[in-house]
Amino acid sequence: MLLFCGLDEAGYGTGAAEVYVSSCILHPERPIEGLKDSKKLTPGKREVLAEEIKKKALCWCTSRATLEEIERLNVRGATLLAMKRAVEGLSIRPHKVFVDGLYLPDIDVPAVAVVKGDGTVPAISAASILAKVTRDRAMMYYHEQYPQYGFDQNKGYLTRAHLEALRKHGPCPIHRKTYKPIRELMGKKDIRQMGFFNGQEGFSP
Repeated sequence: MLLFCGLDEAGYGTGAAEVYVSSCILHPERPIEGLKDSKKLTPGKREVLAEEIKKKALCWCTSRATLEEIERLNVRGATLLAMKRAVEGLSIRPHKVFVDGLYLPDIDVPAVAVVKGDGTVPAISAASILAKVTRDRAMMYYHEQYPQYGFDQNKGYLTRAHLEALRKHGPCPIHRKTYKPIRELMGKKDIRQMGFFNGQEGFSP
């Protein structure tokens, strides 16, 4: 029996916190209804499906790219590293990996990049849901630490309200200081004097 793994991330395009990546090998005899792109599901439905995926899948793994890795490697490099970890963390070695998007991690398993695969490949959809749920939980934790930025609503994306909060308060420890919109917003100011620093490991699911 050929085993196919889905691989997807959550948080790539945000201005704050880590990128989370999940891998998932679905059980061919234990179908899960309603799998689709996690962004097209309500938070409640994602939570329900995430628990079903964890119970029914052959195996799954969630990894992350830290803020330090995102700043050192850039977000693409850090995400590919997290993808490698997510595949290597599986308890079963897949025969092929289907990755959402354009880029492939450096793994010793045959892999295929599938643009918008989270909406067409069930294993990627499952991985998308797991990654999204894990990251959303992390952002709720960060919201408790830094409520002024509205992380419970924007999940780290630079919405208008989030940008206004950045202008008012400056960045907090989980903002990505190398992210271009934040650099431009801060201008030539020394962001270290505005409370922006590294050193917090952050949320650990």
